[in-house]
Amino acid sequence: MLKTFIWFVEEVGELADAMLKGDKDKIESEVADVAAWLFSVAELLGVDVEQAVKRRYGKGCPKCGSVPCECDFR
Repeated sequence: MLKTFIWFVEEVGELADAMLKGDKDKIESEVADVAAWLFSVAELLGVDVEQAVKRRYGKGCPKCGSVPCECDFR
């Protein structure tokens, strides 16, 4: 499971790099990779991603209630 999580973290780093470079095609590819590895980690942990998202975000952002979130993260 740890190896899968490490791959997930690596993909997040690659997404960050693509975002900093503004490479739209690479961003799309890396978003897909991040999602795939996140779902893999969730599966290994026995987490139903759809149910978890519905519980946490079914009514919008848990803090501000907006969709999409409008929280100020400064």
